Order: sequence, then structure tokens, then C-alpha cells
Amino acid sequence: MRVSEAARRAGVTVRALRYYEKLGLVTPRRAGNDYREYDPLDVALVREIKGLMDLGFAVSDTRPFLECLLAGNARADVCPESLAAYRRAIDDLSERIEQFAARRATLVACLDAAIGMVPGSRSDAVSLDLPWPPGPNRAAEDDATSWRWPLAGRRMPPVELRSTDGETVRLGVPWDGRTVIYLYPLTGSPLVDLPKGWETIPGARGCTAEACNFRDHHAELLDAGVQRVFGLSSQSTQYQREVVERLRLPFAMLSDERLALAQAMGLPTFEAEGMRLFRRLTLIVRRGIVEHAFYPVDAPERHGLEVLEWLRAHPER
Repeated sequence: MRVSEAARRAGVTVRALRYYEKLGLVTPRRAGNDYREYDPLDVALVREIKGLMDLGFAVSDTRPFLECLLAGNARADVCPESLAAYRRAIDDLSERIEQFAARRATLVACLDAAIGMVPGSRSDAVSLDLPWPPGPNRAAEDDATSWRWPLAGRRMPPVELRSTDGETVRLGVPWDGRTVIYLYPLTGSPLVDLPKGWETIPGARGCTAEACNFRDHHAELLDAGVQRVFGLSSQSTQYQREVVERLRLPFAMLSDERLALAQAMGLPTFEAEGMRLFRRLTLIVRRGIVEHAFYPVDAPERHGLEVLEWLRAHPER
């Protein structure tokens, strides 16, 4: 069968099928006219990849299961290597569950202690920080140039986000040194087609180029005093992990599928094919306070260098 029919039967896009083939996970035979010909086993392999990725496996971690099928087994998870991959995934989840349980217990204790200190269960404390706006600036959602809410000097909200390295990152923590957080709309992936009309949306293009520029200047950013770099978008952690692996990024991505940071800080967003996405901007954070914000970002393909130049011009005191 041809590629379009194989993709349809496997429940993936043609682009995704081509990507699996490029990685060597699927190897169709070549017909006399040099067309690729896929057979039912190829479809079964792709279905297995898709099913495992739905469970949280990275593309690279599906190989033991595919090799099990290629060995002639009726199931992909009856081989020792497949069982070992299951155990690794379960151990990873167990560790995360323990971390979440410990964090929950701490939060419950904090809540109980706070309630005991608040007369009438209402806080008498007054924050000296200027308030964030109540929600995203709706006027900015479809006009990137209209958003002008000042960010410098504001405290980062206590938003917790999942990282591609398996950790949960709390943005409001006053870390030592500087942290660079670049927000981007949507990085393209061989597994997923871009929204229709993506090329025509102002500021949408350039996410992959931006990530690569931060990658290429990562060592220099660290030399300039940056302690950590994060990319942040509304894509899932699974989606972002593929990007980190494919682009070989030396830093983690943060997933904010609910746009909690946008809600807390009133950041500009826009919509594409029913998805709510971040406008491109970058925050330089120092001890939990926004020191500088880049917005708009006009040249994402050199934005990592732009941030580096600013850091060198404004060394920490």
C-alpha cells in the first residue's frame, strides 16, 4: 500500500509516517517504480509507536517493542527488552508520584498553618507588590503590537509547570543568579501538521530557529551569568520532549497547557485552529523578579544572541 493509505490505517499523518521512516523505525520496501510500498507489518509498527507515545514514551524508547514485533511475536511487549522498558517507565512514574505526594503534604501543612494564623480565615496581610492584571490582555490576542503591560520589576507568580527533564519547576522561586525564560507559540514537529495559515500569522514563524539559536549560544549565556534557560509553550511535555531530542537542546522546555502563566501575568496570546498559544516574548528573571522583558521579538532566528548581547551589556552587580 502507498504512504497515504498506510498513514490512514495507522491513524497518523503522512508527515509522522515519513518521520518514523527517517528514524529507521519503519522500513518500507521499494517497488520497481521506486515508490515506497508499506505492508500490514509496517502499519502495525506505526500503531505500536502511536500507542506507546500516547502512554508517554518518547519515540526513541519504542525500539524494544518494535524489535519484538519484527521478531515475529504477536505482541510487542512479550520480549525481555520490552518488559524492561515498561519497568523503567513505571519506576519513573512512581518517582514522580512520590514527589507529588510529598509536595501535596507540604502544601496541606502550609495551608493548615496559614489558616491558624488568619483571624476569621481571612488574611490581614497586604502585598507590597503591584498587582498583576486580572487576566490576559484580550485586546492583545490578535494584535501583537497593542500589548504594553510593563513586566520589569514584577514578581513571578508561583506557577508550577512540568519540565521535559521530568521535574516540576516553580517559577516564583527566588533562584540565585539569572534565569532566561523564552515563551514561544508552537515549535513544528515531524509528527504534527502546523495549523492552517501558520505562515501568515504575524510572529508565528521561527520557533524552531529560535530554539536552535538559544541552543547554539547556550554555553555563552552560562558564561554571561545565566544559571538556567527554559523554553515555555502551551504544548504538552510529550510534544516538547520530541523537540528537545530532535534539536538536541541543552536546556529543558516547560509545558503550560492551561496558560496559567498568561492568566497570572496578563501575557498576550492568540488563537490558531482552536489552540490558545503564547505570543513570543522573553523574560530575564533574577531572584524571582522580572529584571527585563523582550517584546516583541522581531528576529527569533537570532534572539538567543540578542539576549546574550543584553546580558553582556548589563552584567550582574
